[in-house]
Amino acid sequence: MNNRTITIRVPHKLTQAEARQRIEKGVADLQRQYAGKIGTVQQTWNGDRMEFKFSAMGQSMSGRIDIEPSAVIVNVDLPWLLAMLADKIKPQIQKEASRMLEGPSK
Repeated sequence: MNNRTITIRVPHKLTQAEARQRIEKGVADLQRQYAGKIGTVQQTWNGDRMEFKFSAMGQSMSGRIDIEPSAVIVNVDLPWLLAMLADKIKPQIQKEASRMLEGPSK
């Protein structure tokens, strides 16, 4: 069995700077929310691309988030063990990314 990359496209109506700021805050919030369940998220920004690595369920994962003018593209590289759960993981990532970009409820 092989690794699998899942790709999620989340449209937004923000500036790229606003989208990046919300993604940064959202990742920090998720780390606090899931402390003990996921390892520290290591992230490196290069322009409008964030590369990240973390561990969950004893598995290491990595990926990329690209902030584009009208969408955020999330690519998560799942190890083979989690690749079997990709169809369950993808909607969760979609939901969290959409929530981050929507920002606080008014």
